[in-house]
Amino acid sequence: MLTVASLKAQVTIEQTKHDNDVKLSALPYYSFGKGIGITSPDSLFQFNIRFRMQNRATYIKNDGEKDAYDGQIRRLRLRFDGYVGNPKFLYAVQLSFAPGDVGEIKEGENINIIRDAVVFYRPTKHWNISFGQTKLPGNRQRVNSSGGLQLTDRTINNARFTIDRDFGFQFHNMNEFKDKFSYNFKGAVSTGEGRNVTGKSDDGVALTGKIELFPFGAFAKDGTYFEGDVIREKKPKLMVSGAFQQNNNARRVQGQLGNDLFEQRTMKSVMLDAMFKYRGFAAMSSFMSRTTPENAITINPEDLTESNYVFVGNGFDYQVSYNTKSNYEFISRYSVQNVGEDIQMKTPNTRQLSFGVTKYIWEHAFKLQTEINFDKLKYYDGSTKNNWYLRFQVEIGI
Repeated sequence: MLTVASLKAQVTIEQTKHDNDVKLSALPYYSFGKGIGITSPDSLFQFNIRFRMQNRATYIKNDGEKDAYDGQIRRLRLRFDGYVGNPKFLYAVQLSFAPGDVGEIKEGENINIIRDAVVFYRPTKHWNISFGQTKLPGNRQRVNSSGGLQLTDRTINNARFTIDRDFGFQFHNMNEFKDKFSYNFKGAVSTGEGRNVTGKSDDGVALTGKIELFPFGAFAKDGTYFEGDVIREKKPKLMVSGAFQQNNNARRVQGQLGNDLFEQRTMKSVMLDAMFKYRGFAAMSSFMSRTTPENAITINPEDLTESNYVFVGNGFDYQVSYNTKSNYEFISRYSVQNVGEDIQMKTPNTRQLSFGVTKYIWEHAFKLQTEINFDKLKYYDGSTKNNWYLRFQVEIGI
């Protein structure tokens, strides 16, 4: 009996001491639980595994097109993390398998299964230093996991102006406290070419910096890393942040994303965010912009009729929601996107309005989402298009 009691006590101590819930500021994945974890008997190795998937069905009605139905696995991902040798030396890997994540396989290009592959050194609780491929410290909605969204997708401005993932070094100085003024500083030096790019070496790098301020202290359960007040904050919480990136000699239309340009361009991105939560009410607002000091349009030197362009312009997003005590959340979002003067004849200005209802079963880890979305596209010649869709989505993960 004494032996059994001793073994039980030892197991309890080990589980408390070696918590498998790896939290890193560069990897703000939302998680309700702690996945499935294994720690070696000598505590020199930890391995944790999680998965998540999003299944959706959509009815689409676009101006000038036949009505359509779409059903797909929007996201299917596996994540592995842990440490080797010492909890100060960590790793994280995230793989994607859904067709929309991987993208179309093109001759001469790499397959995009790898989303994150990064190693960390965490010398103190205030510092994270990383090397590898992961999200840059950019706009709030992109930094947040897609699993932590209130609606079924990010905004049109995030789709066009985000800086997304890249390969390089990151340095995060974290100073978050429960009920007093808090702040974080984040920086990155990266290739500027995006994820899974090889064989395109050049002398251009991307430099990114970000500051986050929490006037009333940190959010409960890392609440800046998921949308909506599913925790129902007992005290008002506010986050304001600003980020800037200069991507020198970028090769793609959106810096780290999009098709290749015919000439390299230096791009400057500004991203401002605010988030507020209190007793089930949540509000978010953001501003994003991209500029280039050169002409945004690039011409194919072998075919002067063919061109491609940097997506320059700016956009604002406004989002409000209320989560009831029975965990039904009602969400409204409005986005304004204005394209830059150089490309006004190439692509329209857009206004987007979305309404959604989400039922949280286990917070963001298991939820049912419905959304209706309206897009109004206004072209340079004065013509307009009105598009809309109705969508149902189920998200589940560990």
